[in-house]
Amino acid sequence: MTLAIQARGLVKHFGEVKALNGIDLEVEQGKVVGLLGPNGSGKTTTVRILSTLLRPDSGSAMVGGHDVVADPDAVRQLIGLTGQYAAVDQYLTGRENLELFGKLFHLSKKDAQARADELLHRFDLHDAADRGIKGYSGGMRRRLDLAASLIGNPAVLFLDEPTTGLDPRSRQGMWEVIEGLVAEGTTVLLTTQYLEEADQLASRIVVLDHGNVIAEGTSNELKTQVGGDRIELDVVNNADASRAANALQSLSSATISTDEATGKLLIPVTGGSTAIVAAVRALDEASIGIADIALRRPTLDDVFLSLTGHVTEKPVEKSPASGRRSRRGRN
Repeated sequence: MTLAIQARGLVKHFGEVKALNGIDLEVEQGKVVGLLGPNGSGKTTTVRILSTLLRPDSGSAMVGGHDVVADPDAVRQLIGLTGQYAAVDQYLTGRENLELFGKLFHLSKKDAQARADELLHRFDLHDAADRGIKGYSGGMRRRLDLAASLIGNPAVLFLDEPTTGLDPRSRQGMWEVIEGLVAEGTTVLLTTQYLEEADQLASRIVVLDHGNVIAEGTSNELKTQVGGDRIELDVVNNADASRAANALQSLSSATISTDEATGKLLIPVTGGSTAIVAAVRALDEASIGIADIALRRPTLDDVFLSLTGHVTEKPVEKSPASGRRSRRGRN
């Protein structure tokens, strides 16, 4: 296994606030690792250290085999960074923005123009290339921002909440772009508060809370931690809820949640579809009518609630001016 990113014991303070409390992190080359956590969990601080924009107070980190503190210039040659808010110049056209970033990467004028044209086509922005980006939609700006981070063909891409503020359709489009980059061999470290985003994109997920790693694993591994599959059941007659729980208890080694006021039951089970067939048969034998029944796997929402005791927060929307960040350590 070749590691594109490796961090050990990263600690960072901002005054009396400990943003990172000695976290470890590994990202395999050509994979996506998602950093999941609420505001203030340490996600952005981790990205800023790994992209050489911040120095850790202690600990070490390597990106592409280079130490982020001892050899930051070498790291910057390998990486791209897209922050939470589009960091493009609203007074330039889309094409001018990309050509500007090409020049910052010391591309010749001809190469900068060619690379800009390639990326405009790739991100479906060519028809709007010569328009001022003041007229771009939020999704178009985010695509342009991601295109700008790819000017230097980075081997490692840091995406810090890249779909914040996008509508569902634009978010799906960004997911498809990210999946395409990974298919081409790009390594991605993705921070997000959108649980479905981590579920969709990340091969492994690291959950942060208050600067600590509190869990890590694949999406399925994390979901297994909160108890496997559940059968959700509504009985026809609410008064039958307790009888239904008794009839189904043999299917579960855990406590069955019963709400007699609504006739709803939640039954932790193993065996998936086999368990739901057995449940229907048991209720039929007990002459209990079923209004609705479904098999449900735990979601990352369930995982997050189980691990932290609270749900994720909706991303806070800020104006582009207040949220603008440097794209690269070079800038």
